[in-house]
Amino acid sequence: MLSAVYKSSKKADTYLFVEKRDDFNKVPEPLMSTFGTPIFVMLVDLARREKLGVADLSTVKEKLTEQGFYLQIPPPEENLLDEFKKRNGAKSD
Repeated sequence: MLSAVYKSSKKADTYLFVEKRDDFNKVPEPLMSTFGTPIFVMLVDLARREKLGVADLSTVKEKLTEQGFYLQIPPPEENLLDEFKKRNGAKSD
């Protein structure tokens, strides 16, 4: 299963996987407008991979099959101050 991977021109560490290179027909317009101009990164054969960097491989395959695309967004940033307070028994604001 081949997939074309694009990075967002507007959102850092945000990637879009589509079934065919330069084919964004199945991606909703509001998502494309938020994503910005797609910047091609690579073609990847998901059938030959055991894992992906951040995304869950089975989820990517499932979403590509079901909806024709998969959007990978970065994990939320942790609030280091809140983590410090929690470890030290202080209340968060």
